[in-house]
Amino acid sequence: MPLSNTRVLLADRPVNRPVRESDFKIETATLTEPKDGEVLLRTLWLSLDPYMRGRMSAARSYAKPVELGEVMTGETVSEVVTSRAPQFKSGDKVLARAGWQEQAVLPASEIERIDPEGMPLSYFLGVLGMPGQTAYCALLGVGQPKPGDTVLISAASGAVGQVAGQIAKIKGCRVIGTAGAADKIAYVKETLGLDAAIDYKGKDRDALGAELAELAPKGIDVFFDNVGGAVHDHPLEPPALGQARAHGGIPGLGLASPDRAIPPRGLAVAARGQDPIQRGRGRWHRRGAARLHRAARGRESRQAVGARGRARDLSPGTAGRHGDLRCPADA
Repeated sequence: MPLSNTRVLLADRPVNRPVRESDFKIETATLTEPKDGEVLLRTLWLSLDPYMRGRMSAARSYAKPVELGEVMTGETVSEVVTSRAPQFKSGDKVLARAGWQEQAVLPASEIERIDPEGMPLSYFLGVLGMPGQTAYCALLGVGQPKPGDTVLISAASGAVGQVAGQIAKIKGCRVIGTAGAADKIAYVKETLGLDAAIDYKGKDRDALGAELAELAPKGIDVFFDNVGGAVHDHPLEPPALGQARAHGGIPGLGLASPDRAIPPRGLAVAARGQDPIQRGRGRWHRRGAARLHRAARGRESRQAVGARGRARDLSPGTAGRHGDLRCPADA
């Protein structure tokens, strides 16, 4: 029996401009019952992540772009409604790339059962999901902070940055975060417990460099960069060049900065000695994903780090509600 399904399609590609509402199209379509080896899923939580901006582009990248007229990509926590696969049953909670839609029919091989163990399901899209895994892998595998190190984290209030900041604190580091609003600065310091925070909005390069130099007079050992753009440049170029210490670690996580029309610039510290990015290449990345997946699913990781992420709750009675999640670091 055909089912009614509300979904969000990609209608246009934003090129050198911010995303607009007109880039998407909401429609109601029919969904057929699952065939052998497939399951029908109902979306409970949908994660909205910065990588989706890249998937809206037709430019060549590490992942296939979303085609115009296709359902927008996105990872979900879903509930199995109907299963035609022996390994899943109705009521199972799973991780899936179901995208921006209320329901989806997917092959059983493309979904993963999760066991909440009493935790909110949304954690599997945050601290126990891709953002938490990214923070864990990049900070500990590439940044390799040691007790007493000074760690700078851009976008420290974001889904990845907030986990990285708490891990760095657990490792005994002094942690400085950057964010772009007063409420984010308060959250970074008061809730996440970072040692200091810089509001970069409305500040030129000199002002930012001076503030960073005051907060980190001995330099920065690990720069955990989530955004690229101007915020990326300040710890690496004059007048703040001296803040990025030679042989430090610089995990480069993303280019979420809005100045996308500007060609990307190289790393200014590459000539200061050992390439600080080199530790993030090669074997670590090939092996790191599996190692991190196991660790992030482990009970000790759930107890060790916390996060505040955003997800959309699509469960019955709460459609359209957005909530902020927090998993305390000492839980």
